Amino acid sequence: MERITIKDKTFAINIPESKIQARIIELAGEINTDMRGKSPVFLCVLNGAFLFAADVFKNLDIECEISFLRVSSYEGTASTGHIKNLVGISASLKDRHVVILEDIVDTGDTAIYLLQEIKKHQPKEIRFASLLFKPKALRHEVKLDYVGFEVPNDFLVGYGLDYDGLGRNLRDIYKLAE
Repeated sequence: MERITIKDKTFAINIPESKIQARIIELAGEINTDMRGKSPVFLCVLNGAFLFAADVFKNLDIECEISFLRVSSYEGTASTGHIKNLVGISASLKDRHVVILEDIVDTGDTAIYLLQEIKKHQPKEIRFASLLFKPKALRHEVKLDYVGFEVPNDFLVGYGLDYDGLGRNLRDIYKLAE
C-alpha cells in the first residue's frame, strides 16, 4: 500500500520492507563481527523496537541473550520530553557487553536516559543500535554504534512505530503525508 490512513492521519510509504530487511542483515553482520566471543546481552526497548529486535536477533550467529525494557516519551505524534520508565532491566548486566536495540532516536532524550540507567548496572561496554535516526531532531550528543537509516524529522509509523498505539504491525515504514 502506497498510502494508509490511521485514525485522522494519512501516511505515505517511506521505507519499504525489502530495504528494511536488507539493512537489518547488514547491521546484524556488523554486530556479529564486533561482538564475536563477547556473549552480549541485547536490550530491546519496548514497544517500538520489538520487530527490529526480533529481526536482528534472527540474523545473529553469536552466543547472546536478549532481555526487554520499556520506556515511553510519546503522546500522539510528539515527544513529551519526559521519560516514563515502565518496565525495568531484568538481566544481570554487570561486566557484560550490552547492545541496546531501539526503533528510533530523534531528540535523544530516551537514549540518554537508557544509557544513564544501564551504566548503573556496571556493564563492561554499551553499544547502541537504532533502526532509525533523526539527526535534525537531536537535542543531546548520543553515540550510535549501529544505524539502519538516517531519516528527516518526519513523523513515522509502521514496523514497530505507532500512532496512538496503531500501525506497529505494518511491514513498511510510512511518513505523515499531511
